[in-house]
Amino acid sequence: MEPTVKKANYYFPEKEKRKRKSPEWEAFKKNKLGVASLVILIIFCLIAIFAPMLMPYDPLAQDMLNRLAGPSADHWLGVDPNGRDILSRIILGSRTSLIVGFGAVLVSSLIGFGIGMIAGYKGGRLDDIVMRFLDSIMSIPLLLFGVMVVVALNSSMLTLIIAIGIGLVPGCARVARGSTMELKEKEFIKSAISMGASDIRILLTHILPNITGALLVISTLHMTTVIMVEASLSFLGVGIQPPTPTWGNMIQDGFNFVRDQPGIAIYPGIALIIVSVSFNVLGDAIRDAVDPHIKKQRN
Repeated sequence: MEPTVKKANYYFPEKEKRKRKSPEWEAFKKNKLGVASLVILIIFCLIAIFAPMLMPYDPLAQDMLNRLAGPSADHWLGVDPNGRDILSRIILGSRTSLIVGFGAVLVSSLIGFGIGMIAGYKGGRLDDIVMRFLDSIMSIPLLLFGVMVVVALNSSMLTLIIAIGIGLVPGCARVARGSTMELKEKEFIKSAISMGASDIRILLTHILPNITGALLVISTLHMTTVIMVEASLSFLGVGIQPPTPTWGNMIQDGFNFVRDQPGIAIYPGIALIIVSVSFNVLGDAIRDAVDPHIKKQRN
């Protein structure tokens, strides 16, 4: 009968250190305002996702007997000129604002960063043509560009997403182009080129992972712009049309009743300000965490 061989268990303390925490995340956590803004935005996203479960009333139902009623136990934020519950409409309006925001930022990021990376990596005449074309788009104010597109097509949510997203493409492309031009001079890129790596492989596996920080920063800051532009278009009457509630058209509805019931315009305006400021603060916090120059100062 062969003797049983007992395997020795060796302790390798370095294995416990393999899962290292990201220095960017550690730097971000030290920014209290950034963490607070992230928590606020997560709450608003959860509200938007579970809006049908959180709304106390049907946001489209009209109760003309209580129109312009102030805050009460039944209607916490009051009732608008058409007898609709303001709180329910703000909750549903958060879904509209965030869908348009994330959709437009996704469109601008995918198109802008793709164009910017190619232009910055190739350079030469292609770079000149692409950047001059983007400059022509950037010369048109984003709000005016959105009005032009919406009036020419229609005022659906998809049209808003595409219009605002295209208007933000030049900003994303400029950031991607600058970062790509800086990276392509690095040794690891030159080594990949000398080893015969294709342009697509270099762009996707070497350049893109190294500029995701810049992508995240510009996307976060663009969220504020998108939400404000969407609200402005709705306020002007060329955005998403009633009865679908948005914070912009809610402010417009209450504009003529400020003296009678100021909360109609004030409450959605407060929600709009909170979300916009939170995205701005979050973008600054992410920039501080991923910016290499600020990293050197911390070290």
